[in-house]
Amino acid sequence: MQPGFLASELLLGRLYLVDTITGDPEVLQADAETYYEKLLKKSLSTPDVFSIPGRGEVKLEDSCVCFVPLYRNNPTCKLLLLTDPKDKETVLAVYLSQRWWPVEDVVKTADPARDGLILVQTFGERIVLFVLNCIIFGMLEGSSANDAFFLPHSATERAKILWRNGEAAAFYSVKMKGSLCGGTTSQCYLLPVLDTIFVQRKYRRGGLGMKMLHDFCQSFLAEDALGISCPISAAMYQVCQKFLQAHPEEQKRLWEVEAPGDWSQRLNIWLKIQMESSPSGKAEVGSCMEKASTTKPSQLDQMNKGVDCFPGVGQVAGDTKEKEDDRTAAGTLNSQGPEEENLVQSAGDAQQSKGLRKREGPGDLDGEKATKQFKTTP
Repeated sequence: MQPGFLASELLLGRLYLVDTITGDPEVLQADAETYYEKLLKKSLSTPDVFSIPGRGEVKLEDSCVCFVPLYRNNPTCKLLLLTDPKDKETVLAVYLSQRWWPVEDVVKTADPARDGLILVQTFGERIVLFVLNCIIFGMLEGSSANDAFFLPHSATERAKILWRNGEAAAFYSVKMKGSLCGGTTSQCYLLPVLDTIFVQRKYRRGGLGMKMLHDFCQSFLAEDALGISCPISAAMYQVCQKFLQAHPEEQKRLWEVEAPGDWSQRLNIWLKIQMESSPSGKAEVGSCMEKASTTKPSQLDQMNKGVDCFPGVGQVAGDTKEKEDDRTAAGTLNSQGPEEENLVQSAGDAQQSKGLRKREGPGDLDGEKATKQFKTTP
């Protein structure tokens, strides 16, 4: 943050959530819980309506407010959300620091120093990551693309947000070498793995996917091998092809992997691209991938057994046919050439959902109980 930035922007009244949230997360959550209790008792001294630009006023009632988990496998840390009374699946705002923040403002910044790819470190940046991941992608753009949903990231997940023109335009996350593959296994990743990557629809076709893939490779120069979580989407493969053509030195390093990423669970991405350019090569690659998927289930399938999915998304089906259908859905996007960058790469932290058009309204999170599905406003 640039010197003098906070004072000058405060005077102008242009600060956003990520620029101001500096308190203890536990204190902020306690404040939200106190506010919620007052809302239930109808004892608020503040106005009982929330004004949203272009949408008018929304009456603040307990039926439109709920808590959701901020982190994966950690139901104790929660965010208070406001939903549309007319559409309980639509998230309108987030409550923090004694005020409501419209969803579109949560992913904005007034700090000119916050530009380009920045490592997620602060609590405010974790909230921005959550909104990008679980609201903007998970509830609006992702559901309209291929019904793939990202789970919340863990509190320690390595991730970078790509800031552009004062807004969080994209993000990617990495499973670090040596980190656990999941909460139900003792296996650890054997190499760094690019796990999730997302570009907001309005920022696509601008080379951001290439930029993040290049940053991922440059962040682990000492590693002989780097992974991208299996299955890789069609759009992500286009980005990989374009990137590896521009950076041939990375062709031997990038692998499509299943956790934990030993050599029997890797397929060289450049080799697969070259083989699929010919009919015989394509058949051979397909045979190899089918064999791998039938002889050794993906870590994703193993991790999802008995794990509550966020939000309202069912667990991956147990039988082989449904698993294959889920993998097909995860790897299929509307691909119209590399420049389209209709980029959504989901694997280790993604869940597949089919037939989830009818959903109930959101409810408060209780222990391990999964919350319901939301979508954000355009």
